[in-house]
Amino acid sequence: MLRLLATLSLLAATPAFAQQAAPAPAPAVRTSAPIRVLFIGNSFTQGAHSAVRNWHANAVTDLNRAGYGGVPALFKAFADQAGLNYEVSLETQGGKTLGFHYDERRQLFDRAWDVVVLQELSTLSHARPGDATDYVRDVGRLTRLLTARNPRVRVELMATWSRADLAYRGQDRWASKPIATMALDLRAAADQARAATPGVAGVLPVGQAWNRAFARGVADPNPYDGVAFGQADLWTYDQYHASVAGYYLEALIVFGQLTGVDPRTLGRGERSADELGLSEDTAAALQGIASDELRAAR
Repeated sequence: MLRLLATLSLLAATPAFAQQAAPAPAPAVRTSAPIRVLFIGNSFTQGAHSAVRNWHANAVTDLNRAGYGGVPALFKAFADQAGLNYEVSLETQGGKTLGFHYDERRQLFDRAWDVVVLQELSTLSHARPGDATDYVRDVGRLTRLLTARNPRVRVELMATWSRADLAYRGQDRWASKPIATMALDLRAAADQARAATPGVAGVLPVGQAWNRAFARGVADPNPYDGVAFGQADLWTYDQYHASVAGYYLEALIVFGQLTGVDPRTLGRGERSADELGLSEDTAAALQGIASDELRAAR
């Protein structure tokens, strides 16, 4: 039944959840060829510093042959459980900007794709944290490259989360600011890049989903004073990268926005959560957060 409902939601001309959750229509389901999705990013896409990084790496194509599964593999697992035909690839390098991928790696992905997710450096710039100048430029360069190969490619920008290490222990622009601030700044930068770049379909509100999880008491907003019982810690041990729970929430946002399928339909018994050690309660709570964030984003 889940497979049938998920497929019907994509075939419908204006599915209810897709109208609310996705800024652009989900690609049409194809009976013969899969929908080709590419993720370009860094450690936040790799699932670095967690069990997600190499999880189900054989289910996706790592264009760098580094053996990563990461968030793309989680997305693929969700899509498979929903009965959707997606072929997923990734091109990632830890600590690098989108400019690096364009300058040094574009020969690996200079081909036709149906959907491309672009994930920028967590601070946007190494030299000027929070400065979106290079981000806007590089989104434009990559989008022009991608649309030259497929004018109908759907480009999505991922707006990532606030880093606890910078908010609570840092010395730059986010030091001592409310934990939600950095994620909102990154979302604003993604909106700026989208507005400046024809061909960008939407923004994946990952950081805002984290903020919603904090506000709802699903996740603890400050790992430095201990994690409250019953709440998830979305960061891993460095308070910078995501934990399994954090990457799971990231992948849920990607899944819901790209497919138009409500993440809650995956259910408490979703297989990836079980394999990665998340409880059914945590999986269900994070699915609810993702669903609500996508509905709010419209």
